Amino acid sequence: MAKLVFGMNQSLDGYVDHTAFGPSPTLFRHFIEEARGQAGSVYGRRMYEVMRYWDDDHPEWDEDRRAFAAAWRAQPKWVVSRSLKSVGPNATLVADDLEGGIRGLKAERDGEIEVAGPCLAHSLTELGLIDEYRIYVHPVVLGGGKPYFAGPRPRLRLVSHDRMDGDVIRLIYVPA
Repeated sequence: MAKLVFGMNQSLDGYVDHTAFGPSPTLFRHFIEEARGQAGSVYGRRMYEVMRYWDDDHPEWDEDRRAFAAAWRAQPKWVVSRSLKSVGPNATLVADDLEGGIRGLKAERDGEIEVAGPCLAHSLTELGLIDEYRIYVHPVVLGGGKPYFAGPRPRLRLVSHDRMDGDVIRLIYVPA
């Protein structure tokens, strides 16, 4: 059975914004290795549209960006959306029955499946489907934006913490 993992970079005040801050080269390489090892990713429409950036090669990319793109392209993706009519390469549209679709996905797969995006994670949390939360806390204060937890905070239990690179701490929680 697969494990659903929601992990994102977060500011000290609880917000996620890939345009305001990003991972260091060391942390980016960590994310490359995670992508290589994942059994797939589940995206909401907005996050999927952001991540489609990795579908096309860009001449200015360095070796790490090319490696991440290759890992991202290779893994299966499931896109939860009622508005999209089609999705890109190696992706499957989940248009109806979020709970049944994701429960089926967990039952038929092994390994870790990434959940990408706070709104989708909120819906899956309410359904009791997220198995682990990985919060990469950066020493940045944004003062507003999209929160890591898009709704009421679930009851969680800390199972691990470690310094990832410089000032970034990874906190790993499971539902309490």
